[in-house]
Amino acid sequence: METLFSLLEFQLKNADKLSDLLTKEKLAVAYRISNDIEQLAKEKITLINQLKKTDNRIGAHPDILTLTEDKYLKGIVERIRTIIHDCKQANLINGEALNRTKLSFNRLNSLIQQEQSNTGITYNSIGQKNSRPTLGTNIKA
Repeated sequence: METLFSLLEFQLKNADKLSDLLTKEKLAVAYRISNDIEQLAKEKITLINQLKKTDNRIGAHPDILTLTEDKYLKGIVERIRTIIHDCKQANLINGEALNRTKLSFNRLNSLIQQEQSNTGITYNSIGQKNSRPTLGTNIKA
């Protein structure tokens, strides 16, 4: 069986990785690098699942009471909790930024679709369709 200390070290390492990943995700969202956002999301899910598994293993460890008695282990647990709390905050901020980006994209897409539907369709003398944009064509100098 693994020692409680080794499980805590592993949990701390994964919490640090998640924190670093969220920083990278923040940059990817800011610069709208969709491939990076997708890859980082997959890595984030993997890390979160690993954190949950390790947390369950720590909770089931026979020496679990040592976490409240040993000051050193207690300090590691507090550090992990602080990092995870900061990760949750960063994840919320990244999620809000992604939502704003999505709304911006949707508005732009809507404008493009409106422009495409504002095309005047006319027919020439032999009955063929002739499409020309009407946006800005009725302006007189």
